[in-house]
Amino acid sequence: MKAMELSFKENQAILTLNKETTIPVREKGQLLIKVAAAAVNRTDLVAKETGNLPKGNAILGVEVSGIVVESDTELFPCGSRVMGLVNGGGYAEYVAMNVGNAMPLLDQLTFEEGAAIPEVFLTAYQTLFWLGNLTAAQTVLIHAGASGVGTAAIQLAKQLSSAKIAITASSAEKLALCRTLGADSLINYREEAFSQKIIEETDGRGVDLILDFIGASYWEKNLASLAVDGYLILIGILGGTIVKDVNLMTLLQKRITVKGTLLTPRSDDYKAKLTKEFVARTNKLFAAGQLKPIIDSVFQLENVENAHRYMESNKNKGKIILSIN
Repeated sequence: MKAMELSFKENQAILTLNKETTIPVREKGQLLIKVAAAAVNRTDLVAKETGNLPKGNAILGVEVSGIVVESDTELFPCGSRVMGLVNGGGYAEYVAMNVGNAMPLLDQLTFEEGAAIPEVFLTAYQTLFWLGNLTAAQTVLIHAGASGVGTAAIQLAKQLSSAKIAITASSAEKLALCRTLGADSLINYREEAFSQKIIEETDGRGVDLILDFIGASYWEKNLASLAVDGYLILIGILGGTIVKDVNLMTLLQKRITVKGTLLTPRSDDYKAKLTKEFVARTNKLFAAGQLKPIIDSVFQLENVENAHRYMESNKNKGKIILSIN
């Protein structure tokens, strides 16, 4: 089969298209998927930078859509359209997927749209409701609102709660997209201090939950933006990993809960439980068009390096997809 394989030479990451890669062998409790589309995630960029591959798989890609070609379950017989998380291997013509991670791909959705759902929507669902305990009367601040996870989080917060939604983004175009998805408060972080804006808009109270992809450079402003008993969920570290001169008294006084999470390293059992609950709560919303994946661009597998550079530029609004043909 055709696959984009990652190797390292003198600490330099190299992606090579191999047209004779062995098709993966499906194990019990797995599906063999003929991949139609895969998505690019920052997990892939981190793997290239650090050499820490998902489950040691030399083929990147943690979410795909496609057709089931081998199965031992009536839930997803051969010929089923599916989407879901995989433990690496998505940048290829075939991949093995655990049955518990598979989701039915609705007829209303294209394969490209299917590949744009699993990682970002499951991450957003997990951070909002499993880790952040978002409830109806609360306020959530979503950083990088126009990113894949950001666009998913806005929609989930809007459709599954009546919480007020504030977002940050870097341009008027990105802010406009976030508004169409349901964001109530739009903050251009390049033009105004988001912590001051949040305090003004909440009459000094702050927000109940923050989803943060930035990390160290936002630490103090995040704490200033949180209400008493607020939750700070760290999803990424684009702004650095080291916070200097931390004043822990702020955490004590506000009773702030800080949690960090990465979905890819989670156990298969955890992902299966998350997937099952997510499908139960959102399937009808996707069918009705009330939830929708946001796709920025589609690249051919052979052009994956261009797709990675585009993600590194932070210009995308929504997901970057690879077409596997």
